[in-house]
Amino acid sequence: MSDVNSLYNEAEGLKDAGQLDQAAAKLNELLAIDPKHVLSHLALAVIYGRLGQHEKAVEHGQRACEIDPSDAFNFTAMSVTYQRAWQGTQRGEYIQRAEDAMARAHQLQ
Repeated sequence: MSDVNSLYNEAEGLKDAGQLDQAAAKLNELLAIDPKHVLSHLALAVIYGRLGQHEKAVEHGQRACEIDPSDAFNFTAMSVTYQRAWQGTQRGEYIQRAEDAMARAHQLQ
C-alpha cells in the first residue's frame, strides 16, 4: 500500500507544480496497481478537465461514484466535473447530469 501512497503523493506534487500530463501518468500508474483508488479517480477528473479532455474527466468522476456510492463528496465532485465539461463543450446533457449528481450528494448528506 505504501507504493500507492507514494505514487499518489508524487502525482499531487506534479499537479500542484502544473505538470498535469505527468501527474495524470503517475495516477494512471497507480490505478494499474489499485483500480479502485477513489482519490486517484477524483484527481484525474480534475486534471483531465483542466487539460480539456472532458470525456476522460467524466469517466473518472463516474468511476469514483461507482466505487464509493455512499460518499456525498464524490457526487459533489462529479457535479463540478459535469459543470466544467459543459463549460468546455457546451453539451447540454452535462447540465442535467450536474444537477442530478448534486441532488444525489444532498440525498447522501
